[in-house]
Amino acid sequence: MVPKYIVPRSIFAGALALLTLTVAVHAQSSSPLTGGAMMSAQQPSGPQVDVQRAYAGFKGNILKAADKMPADSYSFKPTPDVRTFARVVNHVTEAQLRSCGAQNGTAPDTLPKVPPETADKATIVAALQASFAECDKAYASLNDANLLDRISLGQNTRARISLAWQNAAHDDEQYATLALYLRLKGIVPPSSEK
Repeated sequence: MVPKYIVPRSIFAGALALLTLTVAVHAQSSSPLTGGAMMSAQQPSGPQVDVQRAYAGFKGNILKAADKMPADSYSFKPTPDVRTFARVVNHVTEAQLRSCGAQNGTAPDTLPKVPPETADKATIVAALQASFAECDKAYASLNDANLLDRISLGQNTRARISLAWQNAAHDDEQYATLALYLRLKGIVPPSSEK
């Protein structure tokens, strides 16, 4: 038998995610075992906690990687056709300012400027820290009520939680590149330290 109505997967997945979020929030606020609303006021909950935790881990690794690479190695690139270490750090800075700035509603022309990859280590790291400050605000503002808010980024709009996860995933991807560059210089990456 052929179904009379076919629902596109993206609509079904979105509806399922919203239903799961609604049930989780309702169950947490009304469960006698958790203390109801009192428990939810004491401990953060919801899908935002997962992305906030992931972001915090990636942030720590990226900042430590930027710190561990010696200043004279910021111009290092494994082969002539790939980016320098400084360029990868600047790429993280650019992406975070764009994504988190959009989530915060910060006007692009008021965001910190990204230095050239030939700038000194201190200048590049200061810009990276400024991008993390912008993202800290964006991730701290996530809550059950705004996760599905639509955020404009260029010509597209994304759900706030989707944009937050995209930024976190991008940070993770770029950290992998930074870790590889550190290894090639004989330096143990932060995530591999004992």
